[in-house]
Amino acid sequence: MASLKVKFRESIHADTEGSIYYQIIHGRLTRQISTSYKLYSTEWDFEHSSPVLPSDRRRLVKVKKVIEMIRSDINRLSKIINHFDKQFLPYSAIDIVEEYKRYNGRYTVFRFMKAAISMFKERGSIRTAETYYATLRSFRKFRNNEDLMIDRVTADIVELYEAYLKKKKLMPNTISFYLRILRAVYNRAVEHGAVDQTFPFRHVYTGVDKTVKRALPANKIRCIRRLDLSKNPSLDLARDIFILSFILRGMSFVDMAFLRKSDLKNGLLTYRRRKTGQQLVIKWTSEMQDIIDKYPENQSQYLLPIIRRDSDNERSTYRYMSSRINHDLKIVAAMAGVTIPLTLYVARHSWASIAKSKGIPLSIISEGMGHDTETTTQIYLATLDTSAIDRANSIIIKSI
Repeated sequence: MASLKVKFRESIHADTEGSIYYQIIHGRLTRQISTSYKLYSTEWDFEHSSPVLPSDRRRLVKVKKVIEMIRSDINRLSKIINHFDKQFLPYSAIDIVEEYKRYNGRYTVFRFMKAAISMFKERGSIRTAETYYATLRSFRKFRNNEDLMIDRVTADIVELYEAYLKKKKLMPNTISFYLRILRAVYNRAVEHGAVDQTFPFRHVYTGVDKTVKRALPANKIRCIRRLDLSKNPSLDLARDIFILSFILRGMSFVDMAFLRKSDLKNGLLTYRRRKTGQQLVIKWTSEMQDIIDKYPENQSQYLLPIIRRDSDNERSTYRYMSSRINHDLKIVAAMAGVTIPLTLYVARHSWASIAKSKGIPLSIISEGMGHDTETTTQIYLATLDTSAIDRANSIIIKSI
């Protein structure tokens, strides 16, 4: 079995930090692995080959960090050696060093997340790739762009990250979202055998709180609908998309953006929800057509004036338009006397809330989309005669 030692190389210059390295000996072959860890000679116990905690508090934090990193590296190297031993195949000190370098090049948090993002993109799971990228960007800011090995993701680091997100005054569900993605990355590394499961997320909240419903009454929707915004095309478009989302039974913006012209046939709009895969059919009405007719026909394959050209950056266009429309809706809200933050998501809840207020049976719209998961609501609706839902939608549209 290979032997593994931690060594310290003093600096040739006085009052300058020396370097820590690892020595690996196997089969009469010796190899070294350099590290970036540096300490003063007074902070090193030469007899026991280990750091010594200094009395200087300014150095104490750094030395403790070096001790933690050495412990992590030695644990990683020991696992590599044990893995080679269990294979009962010949190996050398060079093999150990190469495997250690390969691990360090692959299993850092940033690099591993980037690899996962690329994999999701190749599979066509664009939305999942975007959520991983958003989490990576957040975690990099938390770390001041300093990467770390996945096996150094400890409970302390996870709790510090949660505290960082709370300090930024993010909503609990947003904080939980980032932590769940980071946990998924960690668990994926466990599956790869890159790290032992130590459950570092056990002390942070990764659940989902029920979202406070943000719904407008019919008279406010009516007020928004009747605003004269002809002199401001940007606000006019934001208002029209909001109203269209409402009269399309609270259709989500991503589904609206990617509606194709071919989805509208014989007075029926048929599409499949991007979030759940559930197919929905909506009766096309004159109110819907009136909004479409306000705008020049798209040169792209898409129905609505959101993505206007077929290109490779359609997702970027969708994200830009979503941000722009939600920004403009804040101005529209002020003009209509709406006090709650107005977003496209409000149209969805408003349709459900107004449906309930109109006495629409819960079997047609389940408690104003009050199920714990949106998928449950959509599955419930899918079992119904679509004509019943169309009649309900007609009642709701007439109310505004």
